[in-house]
Amino acid sequence: MSGFVEKPEPVQVPGLTHLHTGKVRDLYRTAGGDLVMVASDRLSAYDWVLPTEIPDKGRVLTQLSLWWFDQLADLAPHHVLSTELPEGAPADWAGRTLVCRSLAMVPVECVARGYLTGSGLAEYRESRTVCGLALPEGLTDGSELPAPIFTPATKAAVGDHDENVSYEEVARQIGADTAARLRQLTLAVYSRARDIARERGLILADTKFEFGFDGDRLVLADEVLTPDSSRFWPADRWQPGRPQPSFDKQYVRDWLTSPDAGWDRTGELPPPPLPPEVVDRTRAKYVEAYERLTGLPWS
Repeated sequence: MSGFVEKPEPVQVPGLTHLHTGKVRDLYRTAGGDLVMVASDRLSAYDWVLPTEIPDKGRVLTQLSLWWFDQLADLAPHHVLSTELPEGAPADWAGRTLVCRSLAMVPVECVARGYLTGSGLAEYRESRTVCGLALPEGLTDGSELPAPIFTPATKAAVGDHDENVSYEEVARQIGADTAARLRQLTLAVYSRARDIARERGLILADTKFEFGFDGDRLVLADEVLTPDSSRFWPADRWQPGRPQPSFDKQYVRDWLTSPDAGWDRTGELPPPPLPPEVVDRTRAKYVEAYERLTGLPWS
């Protein structure tokens, strides 16, 4: 069992039609057909959306995505039309709401990996491959790969795992031409972001993108290069052979699996509320990621 501890009731706004409540975002449609994405302060871990929110998380994700969209604009167009609040929207949507172009979404999570960790590491240990791509012997947790690789996954419903698939399977599902364009664009965007992060003392270990079509154009959608969609590690503490310190919700995962939480992640009971110190530490991680990447103070 997994999903929401208690799925929130969507905010009703005149003129907007509620379409979907996801793990982190709520999605609406305007009368004109544009999409309105509202990033919440919700946090998910181990396939559960937790009962405790992280203050400012939605704003950090939104503002960081906007900054990255600007850095990547010459490589990939993005879906953002406006950051202005729709008429009648609650004031607390400010800073965490994007009005976006409606796209024909490609049903593939476009994952780029420059370092070996997470589900890629688990597969490598079994077969010396990741998504069917053969990798050299001797790699370990946190190893830099010989070159970045495209390791797609199929998109999962809330509470289900995304499933890693081979490039050949993606080409079969969406066509060889689209698959080739996705791979090229994913690796180009990853390489640009990796270099930017490196200049700021951070390693971009891996990340995932979502793309959609606007006519024949492939457009970058959803969030991009945030601590929710990417693994950022401090470069000065990188040490292959062990889990790396990171700017994401790993601190929450570690607490949930500690004796202090008293929670069995293999059972059916939902996770417990997070204590204030875990909330504060997690918020600080998100804010630090924003400040280190953008060079701007969080306010």
